[in-house]
Amino acid sequence: MLEKDPKKPTIPYFLFILMALMLLNSLIVPAITEQKVQEVDYGTFLNQLDEGKISEVRLENDRIHYTSEDEEGNDTPYITGAWTDPELVDKLHAKGVKFTRVVPHETSPVIGFLLSWILPLFIFIMLGQYLARGFQKSFGGRNAMTFGKSNAKIYAENETGKTFADVAGQDEAKEALCEIVDFLHSPEKYAEIGAALPKGALLVGPPGTGKTLLARAVAGEAHVPFFSISGSEFVEMFVGMGAAKVRDLFKQAGEKAPCIIFIDEIDTIGKKRDSGGMIGGNDEREQTLNQLLAEMDGFDGKKGVVILGATNRPESLDPALLRPGRFDRRVPVELPDLVGREAILKVHAIKVKMEGDIDLNLIARATAGASGAELENIINEAALRAVREGRNRVRQEDLMESVEVVIAGYQRKSTVISPEEKRMISYHEIGHALVASRLTDAAPVHKITIVPRSSGALGYTMQVDEKERFLMTREQILGRIATLAGGRAAEELVFNTATSGVANDVEQMTKLARAMVARFGMTEEFDMVAMESQGSRYLGGDTSLTVSSQTGSRIDTKVVEIIRSSHERAVEVLKNEMEKLHQLAEFLLERETITGEEFMSILNGPEKGAAGMA
Repeated sequence: MLEKDPKKPTIPYFLFILMALMLLNSLIVPAITEQKVQEVDYGTFLNQLDEGKISEVRLENDRIHYTSEDEEGNDTPYITGAWTDPELVDKLHAKGVKFTRVVPHETSPVIGFLLSWILPLFIFIMLGQYLARGFQKSFGGRNAMTFGKSNAKIYAENETGKTFADVAGQDEAKEALCEIVDFLHSPEKYAEIGAALPKGALLVGPPGTGKTLLARAVAGEAHVPFFSISGSEFVEMFVGMGAAKVRDLFKQAGEKAPCIIFIDEIDTIGKKRDSGGMIGGNDEREQTLNQLLAEMDGFDGKKGVVILGATNRPESLDPALLRPGRFDRRVPVELPDLVGREAILKVHAIKVKMEGDIDLNLIARATAGASGAELENIINEAALRAVREGRNRVRQEDLMESVEVVIAGYQRKSTVISPEEKRMISYHEIGHALVASRLTDAAPVHKITIVPRSSGALGYTMQVDEKERFLMTREQILGRIATLAGGRAAEELVFNTATSGVANDVEQMTKLARAMVARFGMTEEFDMVAMESQGSRYLGGDTSLTVSSQTGSRIDTKVVEIIRSSHERAVEVLKNEMEKLHQLAEFLLERETITGEEFMSILNGPEKGAAGMA
């Protein structure tokens, strides 16, 4: 059952409409519906009376109102001035006319004033408030008197609900922020030696790594008020309103000191100012930034007001914002490593019922490059899958399937693939796996499947490293390119054709080969020359060449040469493993999904025909 919002004043609106209708009825409707009265002289009135056309006479306010028949026999109202005529009453009697005198009712001047002035004024005021309220809603619930308010969310210490115990996989970031917590706990020992707390700390890193969580954990550890506001909330349509919000925010923080101000997505207002003097710049954003810089300079760091900012685009921030005395510290919040991923999985796994034989280290190794938010989502997806399967505990298979959901999407069990295409997909995936297994620097094969996924993949081969890798050698990159080329190589050797299923492989191969040439300096021809620049490293920014067109053409030639040699290498590996290629492809075609153990068992086992495997 829907309940009415108690904040909506429905009854005043109803009364307002009712009064408007009453005013309309009393003032406007009579004027519209009143029949037009013709004014004549007194002589005409006497002539019509003598002719017997008048049926009714009414004397009101020294005016005679009467009704007479016109030429068509219709009653028409007339009006004439009253005249001193003693014989008028006798004439009316003689003609049988109904006549009367109306004594006017004297209205109180007070009531007349209220009806004529106060009531219409009240109705117009109510109408103005109603329109103003609608205008206020269009500006996010703020009226003209509150445009300069910061609207920052203030959390009391027991409402943040977060401490450093809730943050895993970011030990270095926590260590960098511990000093801030210690200062807020006992500022006197810092004041004794003359040290001032850094005014600001900038949390930088990819999305989902826990920047906001870290800021709230700092407030929870320090037991101080926590002001949280997004950079976009400073942006207003009126110039100067963002600056007013900044002033209001710092005024509130000064009253609540010691406290923490957290500005999320600070790059919204902290972008570099235009130094070219071009017309059309964003004056509102620049005024907001200037006010923020002035406020950070203006308050005393010994009061214990700490500003934490979060961004995943630090390269776009204005240099004045990053100088010492403003954001003194830059705290990287990077993607977690293997140990960090396992710790994050353990933190989120506590909230979920799981079987006793869960191997979170395997999940951590299978999710290299995943953020904390993605790891939390993997745990949640596993729990949802367990519920769908009718179980009350999460198994290892649920976690592995959730990893595949994040990587490749959900299984598309309803997709119907023809036997010929399914056979090609099987050989394609085994081609990847065989090339990877024969390269010494490649990660072991964990799973091979030809079940279509919602991401568009018709199959995939999952490789899981035994240990964390932070560097890739030239040989490892070349091996990765050869592995990616293994699918096309298998199609060419077995079916003597090429399919469109290698689109993603081709894209990854090209990126790796181009990075070797233009970014990693792994070729003798160009040596260690950076010829490519990358955009925002935390947002996966695209790269762009910073060389002449002639050099760019030479880079393209070298990229093609690397990919062609890796392709030939993959073909050579599969030619030497043709029996195993057929054997494994038929096995995968029958099972649709096989594990890395099954793959290696057949690969290292005796030669068998397809019939022997079945």
